[in-house]
Amino acid sequence: MMSRRNHAKPSPDTRVTEGALDAMGAEDLRALIRDMVPWLDASAHARLVNTLVERAARNPSGWTPEGPTDEIVADILAFADAAKRVGQADPGDFDNYLRQGTHAFLARDYRAAFRIFRALLIPVSDVDIDLGQHEMLDEVLGVDVTRCAAQYVVSVYMTSSPQHLGKAVLSAIDDMHAIGHFWAPLQEMERVAVEPLPEFPRFLAQWRSLVEERTAASRNRGWESDEDRWLREVIQRLEGSEGLARIARATKRAGDLNAWCRALVDARLWKSALAAFDEAARLVANDEDSRGNFLDGAALAAQELAQKDLPRRLERAWRKAPGMDRLRRWLGSSRTGKVLRQRIAEALSACPKKAHRQRALLHVLDGDFAAAAKLLAAAPGLGWSNADHPGHLLFPLFVSRLSDVEFSEIMGDSDASTLSLDRGEPRLLTPGIMDLLELARVSEPGGTRSRAAMIKAMRKATEKRIAGVTENKRRRHYRHAADLALACARIDDSAETTRWLTAIRDGYRRYPALQRELCQDRLLLMNGRGCDRNISR
Repeated sequence: MMSRRNHAKPSPDTRVTEGALDAMGAEDLRALIRDMVPWLDASAHARLVNTLVERAARNPSGWTPEGPTDEIVADILAFADAAKRVGQADPGDFDNYLRQGTHAFLARDYRAAFRIFRALLIPVSDVDIDLGQHEMLDEVLGVDVTRCAAQYVVSVYMTSSPQHLGKAVLSAIDDMHAIGHFWAPLQEMERVAVEPLPEFPRFLAQWRSLVEERTAASRNRGWESDEDRWLREVIQRLEGSEGLARIARATKRAGDLNAWCRALVDARLWKSALAAFDEAARLVANDEDSRGNFLDGAALAAQELAQKDLPRRLERAWRKAPGMDRLRRWLGSSRTGKVLRQRIAEALSACPKKAHRQRALLHVLDGDFAAAAKLLAAAPGLGWSNADHPGHLLFPLFVSRLSDVEFSEIMGDSDASTLSLDRGEPRLLTPGIMDLLELARVSEPGGTRSRAAMIKAMRKATEKRIAGVTENKRRRHYRHAADLALACARIDDSAETTRWLTAIRDGYRRYPALQRELCQDRLLLMNGRGCDRNISR
């Protein structure tokens, strides 16, 4: 029953939209909103109105929406009772009544807000009222129910006696457990509150005591509970990173260790963060992934401190938890081609046998295209999304080496670019494949034998891919399989390739959807560089 928000991807003209908004004055924006409101559907209209009212209520102007009268509150409670008796309610009516609860909250009528939210949200969370949704309440409601849940908790806080604030809030969160997220209750309460929470220091002391009791009771369950996160949040408020360090050293659990390190990173205390990440990597037990993440964190701190031992730290992170990004970082930290070639040899000896994508990269950087081709030919037809499958790396790379297409044009993931700082968030610099190829000075595959091995491997991988997606009825992947076949035809237009492609078409005549993807028109389009990007999907 928990709410889940879907955020649309930004459209291509986002920059134009932002520029137009910046150019408009307040009166123009008001007129625009008034003009657009009648054109919105019910859901979009509800979201706009809710956002507009809440932002206006938080504006320094002092405006607040008109809260519901006692008569309206009584009508809402009667509606909720009737809905519980029949087990269902109209989502439009429910939306409108929830909005009245939000208006009461924004108008600081917390008792009315409490009564409305409690009457409506608890029956929905207990499935005593069905609104016709298939899964999520967002499907049928325009009001943000997770925000309403947080407003309910704050309403409980504001109407409770100071000596019982902690218990009241804990009970309210329990009431909303099926609707609100409450990963960080203190943050959620402050996010929706329209005025400072009274007696907050007193509440924090009560809250800490209650959460510690719950945490002690749940600690033997073997997994991280909500209470564990709540305890870290309140300890950080009261004791700062020192309190988080105390918890982390006592429990040695990845979640506690990560929270401690994360707090230091957020504060940009890089020297302290470096020591914390190193200690966390030593303390975490039997968890390779977490240890690798902590070693990554130590490398990030070393990067931000411009320490000379960064390459050594990057190497250690890869050796302890081998992964493609970690391999690229270590190799990319090589200052010369000679150092890089030495590291490639060391990595080939240490790389896990089943890490086929990493081994494929190492073979290519070593100039051994034949060895890389063997890995591609041996790879399964399914599982291309697996992190160890070499297909997404080798196939587009081979295309670029055997034709005039640039690797960066056809690579569909982050392997084609260099990652650095994003929106001010510190990140480890991760060299792209092209950066590594240039550093390694990898030449074109030399000799007819290497080129033949690469083409043969590409055909084999294509045949396996087509067989896999057809036998398992993976129709969504037909286009990808066909793109592989057409890419083979593009890079080698010999009579042998024509016969090979014809045999594939003839062998899969019972699959019309695949036949459409293998059509001659698409091959002509690909030859015009119109389909290049598809082959890395």
